[in-house]
Amino acid sequence: MPDDQTASQRLCLDPKGGLPRLLEIMARLRDPETGCPWDIEQTFQTIAPYTIEEAYEVADAIQQGDFDELKGELGDLLLQVVYYTQMGAERGLFDFAAVADAISDKMIARHPHVFGTESRDKSAEQQTRDWEAIKAAERAEGAAPGTLDNVALGLPALMRAVKLQKRAARVGFDWPSSDQVVAKIAEEAGELAEARAGLGPDAVAEEFGDLLFVMANLARHLKVDPEAALRAANAKFTRRFKAIEAHLAADGRRPEDSDLAEMDALWDQVKAAEKADRNRQSGT
Repeated sequence: MPDDQTASQRLCLDPKGGLPRLLEIMARLRDPETGCPWDIEQTFQTIAPYTIEEAYEVADAIQQGDFDELKGELGDLLLQVVYYTQMGAERGLFDFAAVADAISDKMIARHPHVFGTESRDKSAEQQTRDWEAIKAAERAEGAAPGTLDNVALGLPALMRAVKLQKRAARVGFDWPSSDQVVAKIAEEAGELAEARAGLGPDAVAEEFGDLLFVMANLARHLKVDPEAALRAANAKFTRRFKAIEAHLAADGRRPEDSDLAEMDALWDQVKAAEKADRNRQSGT
């Protein structure tokens, strides 16, 4: 085996090889002659869905408080970055070092209170406003972007809705208070009811989308992350439904052996028990 191949093999098999090891492994996987056929076939487009999936798995590990799992999921997410940079290097677009330099430059530019001469004597809220101002200035240096330009299309819909609304709010297109947003929710709910009563499925879907969009706006006004709130609601639903299944299993039954009235009553029991438990924990 030539010396360069021997060095590559030694690095790939070094359990303490760190980031250089991972970069070398990816280069080997993508080698057109000796690499993995599946890895060689991948493109930016085919890998993108995996990146989104891995990001959600990172978020899930954090929400579960499973930090051993988080370590593995962060590695999976890092692999996505390494994958893109290897493909970029193959096409002469960029490599890992260029990507790392770009984000480092951005962090330096956006934190003048840490790396420059600006004072750190300001609140986190003020620093957030300053961050947004710097980003706006960076965008302005380009070719006269529109207010809503560059909000990624691939974001989850609720997250993108909030980002679009934030952009519009910067230029004054926003309700001044959450009361007006609540009134708009009632209006949109009425329009959804009308569509459901007399219009087709396309109109129903459109009105439902409008209602969700305004709900995202209310979340923004209330300083609630709608994605996080919905994840919490999903977790609560899962927890309570599993409790219903456990109650039924104690009688040797499954949900399909029950009916809505019984399961609804069990739901109320679980909900009341959770409330009582919270009250005990809070001492009320």
